[in-house]
Amino acid sequence: MASATLIALAPQASPVLAPPTVLPTPVAAPAVLALDLGTSTGWALRTRDDHITSGTISFRPSRFEGGGMRYLRFARWLAELDTLSGGLGRVVFEEVRRHAGTDAAHIYGGFLAHLAAWCESRSVAYEGVPVGTIKRFATGKGNADKAAVIAAIQALGFRPADDNEADALALLLWATSSKGGQA
Repeated sequence: MASATLIALAPQASPVLAPPTVLPTPVAAPAVLALDLGTSTGWALRTRDDHITSGTISFRPSRFEGGGMRYLRFARWLAELDTLSGGLGRVVFEEVRRHAGTDAAHIYGGFLAHLAAWCESRSVAYEGVPVGTIKRFATGKGNADKAAVIAAIQALGFRPADDNEADALALLLWATSSKGGQA
């Protein structure tokens, strides 16, 4: 008969495991909105996933509305963009120092006041950028004309409908570029 031999094995030490590596979850950049304020407002939006969309929206009151309706529609539109973008983190706007006329200055001032109040009430950062800074960034010349800004934006692959949209796109690119404003 064969005898069974039991061999006692010494307990092995457990392998030392390194703590798991925790990779940081990429944080999406906050949405950035660029505005060329006016009755025909140019806008450009970089969403949290770096998608850029742009356009022009008219806030001209109809003949049956009071002048304040443009500002109410503007505030509703901002709230809609805020919701659709997943939350605006920053708003930049073209800071105009000289206006062609009194009406344009008043309308710009009204939009600026409503924008500032809207941003303050939601703790959204906002910043005005001088026109010359935007033009210099887009074209290399701080006094470039509208056609030059449109051409510069088109050269980057965008198709702005007008100078308002082109200005908003140039401003957005400035705001999100390492050579311009900080995103």
